[in-house]
Amino acid sequence: MMEFPVRVITIAGSAAGGSAGIQADLKTFEELDAYGMSIITAIVGRHPETNKNVHLQSIEAIEAQFATAMKQVGADGVKTGMLFSKEVIEVVARLIQEKEIKTIVVDPVMIGKMNSKLLKADAIEALIHQLIPMATIITPNVPEASILLGGRELNTVDDLKQAAVDLHQLGAKNVLVKGGRLKGPAVDVLYDGTALTTFTAPRINTVNTSGAGCTYSAAITANLTKGQAVADAVGKAKSFVTTAIEHGFSYTDIVGPTYHAASRKFGEAHSIKIETLT
Repeated sequence: MMEFPVRVITIAGSAAGGSAGIQADLKTFEELDAYGMSIITAIVGRHPETNKNVHLQSIEAIEAQFATAMKQVGADGVKTGMLFSKEVIEVVARLIQEKEIKTIVVDPVMIGKMNSKLLKADAIEALIHQLIPMATIITPNVPEASILLGGRELNTVDDLKQAAVDLHQLGAKNVLVKGGRLKGPAVDVLYDGTALTTFTAPRINTVNTSGAGCTYSAAITANLTKGQAVADAVGKAKSFVTTAIEHGFSYTDIVGPTYHAASRKFGEAHSIKIETLT
């Protein structure tokens, strides 16, 4: 009898260029043998005349998408990405809680790759108080961790370690602070409430990293939903995204995407150095 793949939902923005948001998530889910569904919170695409870049979906549309996915398929795990507003965060938190989905990955998308603002100021409190406490793991990058900590500067790996410990107090079971914007090797820090674990990969010399954070958190979601322990899920996800970054590309002079099929196509995966500190 066929064993069906785990069911995972991404609740995030739709990136018209295909490199980030739900597009990156769904590509990642497929590569990792998870059945992916999407709830679009906003459509991201810059209008050539008005210059408007974020086109929000209504609360009704978000509720309708979620209800349809749950009725037709159901969900074993969920990840959230760009939610943008207080109202969207509130409804997403309610919907997830009502269905008692066990694996919840919160990527607190606030700052885009080109430092674009992707979360309204009044939504940060809703994120902190309503969504983060539900999370199995949160995955902020350096700017996002800084915002969640009230603007604290994070410049070193030791800063990331302390940030992970402090962010754990917000209620998530696990905190992964991603150090991709620091200098030197790409070091991320995981804190589970007891131990700190670092994940180190070589820094890839490329600008084509659009969607890397989405891809990373989506891979963690798929791995966790399949029953992997948190540190294992993070380590394998980091290997996956590092390989995808190494083979990133661009069709134009605009920053291009990571290559989600890289591990499969090239038959390789980056080795990640993992150290647990007590």
